[in-house]
Amino acid sequence: MTKALIRPAWTPATIALMVIGFMVFWPLGLAMLAYIIWGDRLDAFKGDVNRATDGFFSSCRKASYRAGAPRTGNVAFDEWRTKELDRLNEERRKLDEARDDFEEYARELRRAKDQEEFDRFMANRSRNTPQKPQDGEIFNPA
Repeated sequence: MTKALIRPAWTPATIALMVIGFMVFWPLGLAMLAYIIWGDRLDAFKGDVNRATDGFFSSCRKASYRAGAPRTGNVAFDEWRTKELDRLNEERRKLDEARDDFEEYARELRRAKDQEEFDRFMANRSRNTPQKPQDGEIFNPA
């Protein structure tokens, strides 16, 4: 369970920051309200943005390296270096895929845990609420 003081939930600290934000400058309060409501989705968004920028800059790095890589004059070494860089890029791709798979697995675990907690709540709620009589029945709690 998350114990951070400022997290995307309706905690006293986030409510106070939202109210203060509205009093100081209304867009700050609005931003805090958006964080409270949609902040739990920021991790996935941040991961997607990070992967996209990593991919963009790595492709730029590869293109600039291959286009402007200084040749040593030794063809065998240059070919070996190119093969090693390709191999490392393939390993990085595999690691990125493994990370994505793990993140999906962790999201599914969180979803399953949330579902389990919700089911437990509903079961407790149904046990603790008195049953309403059906139309035409007289309620006898016995």
